[in-house]
Amino acid sequence: MKCIITGGNVKALGKAVHSLSRIGDEVYIEPLKEGLSLRAISASHSAYACFLFAPLFFQHYVPGEPGPIPDADPVRCKVLMKSFLAVFRSLSLLEKTVEKCIILLHFCDSRLRVQLHCKYGVVKTHDLSFQECKSLRAVFDTEQCTHNLRAPPRLLVDAVVHFPLTLAEVTMGASPGGKVTFRSYLEDETEAGQTMVTELRLSETEFQVFHVKQETQITFCLKEFRGLLSFAESSNLPVNIYFDIPGRPAIFTLEDPLLEVHLILATLSEEDSHSSQMTNCTPKAVAPAYDFTNDDIDAYMIAMETSCAGVEGVCPAPSSILPTRHKSSDTRELDSDHEETVPGTPPQKKFRSLFFGSVLNQSQTLLHPGSGQEVLAEDSEGES
Repeated sequence: MKCIITGGNVKALGKAVHSLSRIGDEVYIEPLKEGLSLRAISASHSAYACFLFAPLFFQHYVPGEPGPIPDADPVRCKVLMKSFLAVFRSLSLLEKTVEKCIILLHFCDSRLRVQLHCKYGVVKTHDLSFQECKSLRAVFDTEQCTHNLRAPPRLLVDAVVHFPLTLAEVTMGASPGGKVTFRSYLEDETEAGQTMVTELRLSETEFQVFHVKQETQITFCLKEFRGLLSFAESSNLPVNIYFDIPGRPAIFTLEDPLLEVHLILATLSEEDSHSSQMTNCTPKAVAPAYDFTNDDIDAYMIAMETSCAGVEGVCPAPSSILPTRHKSSDTRELDSDHEETVPGTPPQKKFRSLFFGSVLNQSQTLLHPGSGQEVLAEDSEGES
């Protein structure tokens, strides 16, 4: 195989490689009569992308290997994405300095040669090792999808830019009423109150094509979707979205006379997304200590009185706990401080020490009745 790329198409090829690098660790290269195919698949087989460059995209394109059998099957190979991406690492440098790119694939040498002819006669040659492999293709049919959307790339880029880069999945919802929503997807174990949730809505008038028969929500990976949008924005190609019920793959396509792009992403099944939505939307039970502001305060106070009565059978009156006769000055000061304090406000340090001391005296009075009188008698004798 031999192909020559010139002008701005070199940068377009580099953008395609950058988009494929978001999906898999290997790039599958297959020269066909219809054009040069670059494919990638994720390790979990949840994402698949294919870039098919038509022969008109190249200045010179020969899919087969020159030899005595010109009609032989073309060589199919896979190359490490890290090595192939290093050739097109700097897109700005490709646009400014590279004038021509030549890709040669020789089966006998087991090398994929990429030559970059730069300005001032500089030629950069990269020899990459490859492995022969079978054809990698995904079976899909966009006509079987119930819903179809088409939007300019800038609209979707502005929509996903509000989501953090650490977000793994996003939920897209569409309704026949003419609304499309994008919402952060939260996993089951994620606390909804501790995570920022972003949601935005788009109107039907912002889409070029809007065919939605029933309200549907699908959840897919955001990283691979960003890669496609980056390529679509640089190529200024509208994005077609084909989707169905949750659990069936979503198909994103770009169409142009010079290239075709297909991105297939797996979506969460309806059971998984429904359970996650119920977990995130259903309010969790709050401890009784945090229910004082609710209307159930009377029930809470009744429960407190019932628990108090369950200890001794009948809750004694406050006058039976503290002696009412011959109150000392310390006891009067404690009562006045306790009455002036507003319930629910944090007590001062001095009041806390006195309060804990009074509780200790109350417990001792309950366990040993009459012990408080003996202590008073001993103190009075000691003072005299």
